[in-house]
Amino acid sequence: MKRHTNIIITAVASLLIVTLAGREFIKNHKKESNDKSSTNVSENTCEDIPDTSISDTSTSETEILKQTYENNKEQFYISEIPDDIFEKMQGKSYKADCTLPRENLRYIHVLHVGFDNQVHEGELVVNKDIADDVLEIFKELYESGYQIEKVRLVDEYDADDEASMSDNNSSAFNFRFISHTTKISKHGMGMAVDINTLYNPYVKTVDGELSIEPANGADYVDRSKDFSHKIDHDDLCYKLFTEHGFEWGGDWTHSKDYQHFEK
Repeated sequence: MKRHTNIIITAVASLLIVTLAGREFIKNHKKESNDKSSTNVSENTCEDIPDTSISDTSTSETEILKQTYENNKEQFYISEIPDDIFEKMQGKSYKADCTLPRENLRYIHVLHVGFDNQVHEGELVVNKDIADDVLEIFKELYESGYQIEKVRLVDEYDADDEASMSDNNSSAFNFRFISHTTKISKHGMGMAVDINTLYNPYVKTVDGELSIEPANGADYVDRSKDFSHKIDHDDLCYKLFTEHGFEWGGDWTHSKDYQHFEK
């Protein structure tokens, strides 16, 4: 409870800067009938704000979080892929052999609470069929003060999954076929989302050897251990995604993908 209280306090303190800093970004990227050029956000990070106190102790934590969201809800939105974002994706997540039309994808802008208890901007590209669900889930995670370290387009890592996962980046679309097949993977269709990847690795046995992705996630393979940011059946992230009809990779039997939610 103390951790969440600190998150709430910091989120409220961050409200003014987040609103001012994000508003211009949103205007540039929302699909509206204006001629403003779009802005490319690479850091996706809001300024650090010193801790402050909440004077009205009669206000519940839930009410504070909901009010914080209400004042920032314009920063949670879905649009068609903006031209500058699509250009960034070329040859990376949107590869030359990509068979998924651009119009089947959507750009999502969100806010999230980082491991530093600060409010950050996040970006995802997903299939249009799950865009509404993903946006709603991220809204609820934000309102609850759920910590996600990074939410950046995988293109910032040159679409290198290992690099993105080892940096604990949460992401979605990255076009690829399933190995040795002509079937598009769930991430290749934009129908999967990975959350806090370092702490929730993908684990499988290959030729009798344990394979861990990312490789630096070995400390988090033993799910009987108690550690922060672990996704399990009691975790809010698991509950929200499954409530929205997603399947969790942690429930698989042939392998375990603790970071992974798909439809």
